[in-house]
Amino acid sequence: MPTIVDKDSTVDLLRQEFGSINGVCSALSTDQWDVQTCLPGWTVRDVLSHIIGAEAMLSGEESPIVDVSHLDHMQNPIAEANEVWVESMRSLTGAEMLSRFDAVTTRRLAALEAMDQADFDAPSWTPAGHDETYGRFMRIRHYDCFMHENDIRLAVGAPPKETVGDLDSAVGEVATGLGYIVGRRAGMPDGSRVRIDLTGPITRTYLIAVDGRAAVVDAFDQAPTVGLEMSATLFLRLTGGRDDHSFRPAEEIGFSGDRALGEQLVAKLAFTI
Repeated sequence: MPTIVDKDSTVDLLRQEFGSINGVCSALSTDQWDVQTCLPGWTVRDVLSHIIGAEAMLSGEESPIVDVSHLDHMQNPIAEANEVWVESMRSLTGAEMLSRFDAVTTRRLAALEAMDQADFDAPSWTPAGHDETYGRFMRIRHYDCFMHENDIRLAVGAPPKETVGDLDSAVGEVATGLGYIVGRRAGMPDGSRVRIDLTGPITRTYLIAVDGRAAVVDAFDQAPTVGLEMSATLFLRLTGGRDDHSFRPAEEIGFSGDRALGEQLVAKLAFTI
């Protein structure tokens, strides 16, 4: 069933996120623009280039013609398309990057503000599937930008951003994939009952039952086979495939039930990057 997302709150989240990214990047030193992030092949500059490129494409700009054949960290056609934009901006200064970011996000926000709820409810392609809504696509855009702001923050030694509205939206987006994560990615055995408790600025409890297929349920008919407790921020970093070396999952995750299965689940939480 297509996902209905509130237009006004989603646009507000994107506006605030764009402003937050601007604030973080405006404070970068010349050297910090070229600090390596946890994302393969990408520096801080490259992460912002990716965001600029995504918003530029949504604004109708054509992709630049750039040779990326010398790069070997791309894993799929979407990654290759992203890399074209990233490669095209590698020679820009920090000031030039921020100027492009401000220009494209201003255009995008103007376009989004001109839309109504019906536009957000309209059918749209999204990275999560073809039979979705434009609103879902924009929620994914917020998730992507929020994750990348924290990629930048952690690369330069700044604390992660943990605002309630951002965490709530980002965790909600990831939660749509919990059945896939638990059943397909982590391979929890048939009959398993998995409980995931998130802590921090937001608290959430997810119950996933594996009965042939894994699915989020409202209640269990038996005690959980596996239990995990972690901060919402760590959950997002792990499900997003981030290896920051600033988190210590073995120390920051509480396990209950079958420890071996719990560790197997943690090792396979990543489903997007």
